[in-house]
Amino acid sequence: MNKRLAFNLLKYLLAISVLTYVVSSNWGPKGGTGLRYVWENHVLTGGAGVHWDYLFYGFALFAVGVVLTLVRWYLLVRCQGLPLTLWNAIRLGMIGCFFNAFLPGSVGGDIIKAAALAREQSRRTVAVATVIMDRVIGLWGLFWFVGLLGGVFWLTGQLEAEGPEGRSKRVIVITLAFLAVSVVVWLAMGFLTNERAEKFALRLARIPKVGGSVAELWRAVWLYRCQPLYVCVSIMLSWLGFALFVPSFYFSALTLYSDELGPMPTLQQHFILVPIGLIIAAVPGFPGGAGISELGFDKLYELFKGTGSIGVMGSLVQRIIQWAIGLIGYVFYVAVPAGPVAGSLPPKKVAARQPAELPEETAAQVWLPAPAEGTTAS
Repeated sequence: MNKRLAFNLLKYLLAISVLTYVVSSNWGPKGGTGLRYVWENHVLTGGAGVHWDYLFYGFALFAVGVVLTLVRWYLLVRCQGLPLTLWNAIRLGMIGCFFNAFLPGSVGGDIIKAAALAREQSRRTVAVATVIMDRVIGLWGLFWFVGLLGGVFWLTGQLEAEGPEGRSKRVIVITLAFLAVSVVVWLAMGFLTNERAEKFALRLARIPKVGGSVAELWRAVWLYRCQPLYVCVSIMLSWLGFALFVPSFYFSALTLYSDELGPMPTLQQHFILVPIGLIIAAVPGFPGGAGISELGFDKLYELFKGTGSIGVMGSLVQRIIQWAIGLIGYVFYVAVPAGPVAGSLPPKKVAARQPAELPEETAAQVWLPAPAEGTTAS
């Protein structure tokens, strides 16, 4: 058996094992009502207990949030002067959603997008860097979202009901500390020249095993440090996306919810716990985050004094939504032809501090695997 195939099968086995454990442990928990109650009183009754309106709200919000993330990636591509239309960006992004939902890990779709985009570009390193930086900005925007919005909730007294333990407040303090450090690093990078930035990348490349990946991540960040306006707009798009993903999960949990299941965190608390859950779901090795996401929301709901089985239920409903959007994305990619490729941006539109093209070999070796058979670029 091929080693890669065996490794992927192990990933699916791990995800199924973790998911089975989480569901079984929340099926009939001692001293509470679990997923068995939901199955018997909501699903087996022909959907009589399903709140279809909440399911629709969750699906619609999630779908719009996905489109915003694709617009963000399109902006990151165009700000580097690479030819790509918004239509083709959405088309590539939709097939990426399909692979994100079903491939091991949660970055499979990003690899497909990077490969498809890079094969049509002369500046392959920059093309791959757009996908890397899209992930980095998404994660950074996630921390900003929790820190700023959580701080507003804190200052307006909306978290006082948590009592002296203040779990949300603790998360906000840690997030703000991380943001303070990241802002200092971001500002300090502004004093670097292109030559010093590349020398630093070469030093990082000497780190055993992970040096190449760390060096390319640094190059991607530096590439966009020279485009601060686009980064700010991209972070704002991330905030809008998270502002939709959070209530989407909240409505997903409410789809099968009833009072018999126990307490549920407030909507304000969801704006803090859901971003953490999204980070947990991105742990590599789990197809579409299966298993690890349910385990994460189980523990997060308990951390915020809710019922863990409700978090698991919400994650499962959200997974069905992700699968549905992934399948829609696949049909969209196959059925809709690619539009014309846009021309590069005029030179004046590219920032004056645009760094020189980085070496192609390292980026291609580290970030760009051989395209899957039958994969075509748009």
